[in-house]
Amino acid sequence: MNTAPSPASAIPAAYFGEKVTHVHHWTDRLFSFRCTRDTGFRFRAGEFAMIGLMVEGKPLVRAYSMASPTWDEALEFLSIKVQNGPLTSRLQHIKPGDTVLIGRKPTGTLVTDNLLPGRSLWMLATGTGLAPFLSLTREPDVYDRYGTVVVAHTVRQVAELAYREMFERDLAQHEFLGEIIAGKLRYYPSVTREPFPTQGRITDLIDRVMLCGSEAMNRDCKAMLEARGFVEGSNNAPGSYVVEKAFVTK
Repeated sequence: MNTAPSPASAIPAAYFGEKVTHVHHWTDRLFSFRCTRDTGFRFRAGEFAMIGLMVEGKPLVRAYSMASPTWDEALEFLSIKVQNGPLTSRLQHIKPGDTVLIGRKPTGTLVTDNLLPGRSLWMLATGTGLAPFLSLTREPDVYDRYGTVVVAHTVRQVAELAYREMFERDLAQHEFLGEIIAGKLRYYPSVTREPFPTQGRITDLIDRVMLCGSEAMNRDCKAMLEARGFVEGSNNAPGSYVVEKAFVTK
């Protein structure tokens, strides 16, 4: 199987063709990349777009959440590596200068418009489910709606805690965001297959929740939340929790 991205070809009208500017490989199963952003591309923090590559003259795309905030001049994405996956087996080999497809119509449920304001907002993620929360936690208006914003990120190994330094150090030192998030943003990483400090119980503190992770994680958390009286929100009826159902599995 040829895993290299295809040479540049005509970009279909439904997509922007953007240039990769940076690639970071966190582990042998996880990577992120940045690319240029068309000035006409607009999205709400927490949304996803169909992104991918031209393969044999056709677009091969999957849903990816924007990991970058809406005010960033570039776009950033966080991805798994699936060696036999139709897209990620190729996407993991991109390098600066390569062209990636970005769908022109972002969408998604993990937006604050779908969620009532509250005293605390819990963002629960496994693996690359962290991506939309990387965008949301860098949006100033999120901190106007919630007194406390908590990001709980669970992975198998410590090395898979992507963006850990951003949460633990960089955001607090940011010239603009630092003052806004001070005392409001909390980061709770957890690891399942290696020794790692525990963070204590969170269930009694949950008020508003966004979910983005594996199907099993989303299903179990959904059942837990609804058993506690939480109501799923949507564009038409904001609720006390929202769950993203589109993510990369191949």
